[in-house]
Amino acid sequence: MPSATNTLSVEPLDAPVGAKITLPEGITDPSKLNEEDFNKLNEALHKYSVIVIPNQADLPPHSQWVLTSRFDPSTQTNGQNYGHGKEFRHDKSLLRKDGTSIPDQPQVQVLGQGDWPAGHHGLGDITLTHPTHFSFHKDTLTEKQAFEENQTRFYRWHIDSALYELSPPVATTLLGIHVPPHSATQKIIYEDTKEELELTQGATAFASGKLAFDLLSDEDKELALNTHVVYAPHPYIFISEAKATSDGLTMHSEGKELSLDEIPEWEESKIKKLPLVWTNPITGNHHLQAHACCVWRLERSNGEILELEDARNELYRIMRPAISPKNVYAHSWESGDLVIFHNRGVWHAVTGQFKPGERRLMHQCNIASGIDPVCVQ
Repeated sequence: MPSATNTLSVEPLDAPVGAKITLPEGITDPSKLNEEDFNKLNEALHKYSVIVIPNQADLPPHSQWVLTSRFDPSTQTNGQNYGHGKEFRHDKSLLRKDGTSIPDQPQVQVLGQGDWPAGHHGLGDITLTHPTHFSFHKDTLTEKQAFEENQTRFYRWHIDSALYELSPPVATTLLGIHVPPHSATQKIIYEDTKEELELTQGATAFASGKLAFDLLSDEDKELALNTHVVYAPHPYIFISEAKATSDGLTMHSEGKELSLDEIPEWEESKIKKLPLVWTNPITGNHHLQAHACCVWRLERSNGEILELEDARNELYRIMRPAISPKNVYAHSWESGDLVIFHNRGVWHAVTGQFKPGERRLMHQCNIASGIDPVCVQ
């Protein structure tokens, strides 16, 4: 472990993405970094995509919000907007059970598992539900596979974003306050290749958008650079009745999506049409960035349009190599870990399931940006 110094230090992880951060001596709250050290932190985020600051269990929600907003100056005009907007609490939304807001800092969400008594930052008694593949995938593990053989699944590969009206956040901060012990391990078995990925219970998995782009053939790179992803209006409501593939990468096309007259009112101008490839503003690298579960169609610059099923199949084809075991970083949580990830550079997925009585408590913050990502060719 690096010793404390008077400047922030960055230690790359032995993983496809990621770096460990040591704060300057005397600094315990990363939101209070001076400009020089924060710039170094920001550069590390864009270079390594996922950065980990240990020993932050007591970080106040306000500080987490301040730190998150520093990564994107455009949020100064709309910094009150949680990245998923208000719609994620809609009774038909796929995200409706994914957490609860801290009353005095609603941009920070409380996530986890189990019953927690009143008193946590102004909240009353709360029951948290860890999202698992059992409620989202078409074909699920058996109880024996999940709880006796300790298998698990990627719940849903995604980027954090409302994908309607609001622009994707630049960064997400995720703070582990109470996490399971590392003695609990689980494994993901890939159905198509039979490869295995061993990880700790509740690990957060990350896949690199840069690597995903780099793995493409020259022909596919050219196609990707000239493709836009059009997301469905109110996408988490649109897909609420549909089911995901067993790797959590996209959805089965079975006609279960809600019709456009079954979802809340929507406006054409608020539909998100984003480049399939986003340019990293610091490194200049290209990142293949898409939320394949929420895609509506793909539009090529040559006029070709791929509608829902074809769009899903195409995104699956080009994204699948990046989630192979050797390409995934599965973060094993320690209490106090503050994980910050470049939401415009990686995709991530929840993993794991918990037995009755097991608990976890985390704080998450991301803020809708004031500008959309761009592709610079």
